[in-house]
Order: sequence, then structure tokens, then C-alpha cells
Amino acid sequence: MTTPKNGLTYADAGVDIDAGNALVERIKPAARRTGRPGTMAGLGGFGALFDLKAAGFSDPILVAATDGVGTKLRIAIDTGVVDTIGVDLVAMCVNDLVCQGAEPLFFLDYFATGKLDVDQATRIITGIAAACAATGCALVGGETAEMPGMYRHGDFDLAGFAVGAMERGADLPAGVTAGDVLLGLASDGVHSNGYSFVRKVVEISGLGWDAPAPFAEGALGRALLVPTRLYVKPALAAVRAGGVHGLAHITGGGLTENLPRVLPEGLGADIDLSAWALPPVFRWLAGTAGMAGAELLKTFNCGIGMIAVVAQDRADALTALLSGLGETVVPLGHVTPGQGVSYRGALL
Repeated sequence: MTTPKNGLTYADAGVDIDAGNALVERIKPAARRTGRPGTMAGLGGFGALFDLKAAGFSDPILVAATDGVGTKLRIAIDTGVVDTIGVDLVAMCVNDLVCQGAEPLFFLDYFATGKLDVDQATRIITGIAAACAATGCALVGGETAEMPGMYRHGDFDLAGFAVGAMERGADLPAGVTAGDVLLGLASDGVHSNGYSFVRKVVEISGLGWDAPAPFAEGALGRALLVPTRLYVKPALAAVRAGGVHGLAHITGGGLTENLPRVLPEGLGADIDLSAWALPPVFRWLAGTAGMAGAELLKTFNCGIGMIAVVAQDRADALTALLSGLGETVVPLGHVTPGQGVSYRGALL
């Protein structure tokens, strides 16, 4: 009698289908909690369906955005603190959508790793689901890719994809004019850009991730992992109240490069740098690196994560509305004739 040979399996090649299925079952409850009007099915299909009419739209325009978290992932991986990195992923996408005037509707994630750790992946995707629920955005699906040989042990990568909608003719920016007021909404720290520079500064400082943070309570790694602030609901409330002509999400390029993206040809902005205090994390980064103020302004948000460009006669009412919704609002300056952003006062 011939003994049959054991054939090579997918698991032998490093891909565990059973672990992937276990992950889907683990995250289904978190995904269900993100359901909203328009959601038509749970996880598990080949595609996700969404009913725009059920979501309340009559003549909608769809808006899509995609983003990642950048090298902030390296800190999350090295520290093992992965519970909020999914919040960053969602925030980077939906904060962009709202700048177009769109309401985020649904979100999909892409999670790639060398070997799937179901517990780690569950923590990450639970964070994604929490951010989706906080912004009224349904987590309708995603992809988990186990790719041995592509990632070092413990490493992973994330990408996010968000779709939103607005009624035809409601897109932003619109109506921006000289004299409009710039209202800055405070950030919650570095958010999710500039982390290659952040990691270089930490290297220069000689500090480890578990060292006390020089600018905040707790360990340095955790302090630098404070997630990106979710501006969606306050920003949409302001748009619906009337008087918002534009919104700028302050990410890579800082105030210097992001604000001009919502200003028409022939208009610039004047910003008073003394209008707010530079948060300690940016002061530490600049001081440790010997960074000039101009470089800081075009690299980081410097404490301002979103700017609303609003009609002058609506500035006070919108400040009150946004403040009432939990935002720290800073009058930064005005839209001016000309090009680019000019600064008054000192940041450092």
C-alpha cells in the first residue's frame, strides 16, 4: 500500500485563512455599531451596497477620499499601542471629505501584514469602527491582506477609503471673498503628518518611546500617538447653519500650503500668529531640531487642525456654535487680496 503524501497548504506558505475568518467574526459587532440610514448589508459580501435615498439625499453628488497614517504607524508598531491608530486613519479621510461640503457616508479599510495577529488586528479595526461611529460613517467593508515576505514580523500597513455625498450645488469652497474671517479649530497634537520628521527628532533627542514625554504627561510614545481630531460633526453643523465659504484640513504642508487650496485665484490670507499659543509638542519639536518658524508652519498643523473661512457677519454666531459643540475656536485673521499666506506676529 502506498502512503499518500501530505500536500503543501496555504498555511504552510504563511497565509492563515482561518485566522482571517476569525478576525471578520471578531469585528462584526463593532462594524454593526456604525450602521446608519442607507446601510444595506453587513460585512462579508463581495461588495458593499449603500442606499443614497434612504440616507436622505434627493440629487446627490458623491465625493471620495483615500489616505493612510504615514510613519505614525512605526510608533504604534514599536510601542504596541495600536488602539487609536484606526481613529487617525478614519480622520484623515473624513476630515478631507467635509472640506468639500460632503457628509461622510461609508468607509472601507485595507489592513496588510506579514502574519495576521487576530488580537492586534481586532484592536486596530475596533478603533476604525469607533471613529466611524463618531462621524456618522458606516464601516461597510474592507480587506485584510496577509502577505508573508512583504512585511517584517509585527509590521502592518493601513489605508482608508471614504465616500460621502452632498446635494448638487452645495459643494465647497464657494463664495470666498476678501474680508472673510478665518476661524481656526484647535488640533489635538501632531495628528497624522510629519512623523518622519518627528521620529528623526526623537532620535536626535536620544529618548526612547517609554521615556517620560518632555511636553506632556506619560510616555513619549503614547503622547505622540494622540489621534487626529474628528471635525466632521461640528464642521457640518456650521455648514448647515450658513455662512461657511470654505474649510481647510491642515495636514501635510501645514497652514502655509493647505489654506490656499480653498482660496480663489487672486485671494490670499493674513494670519496673526499671536492669536493662539503654540502647543508644547510643537515647541519641543522645534526646539530640539533647531527648527525655524517658517519651516514649522509648512510642516505641522501648529495647533490648528481645521480652518473655516466664514462670512464676516456670521463669524460670531459660528464661533458660538462651534464652541458649543466642543471646539476651541481661534480667530486667526482674514482673507485678503493677493496670493498665499502672510503672517503677523511670532510663533516661537
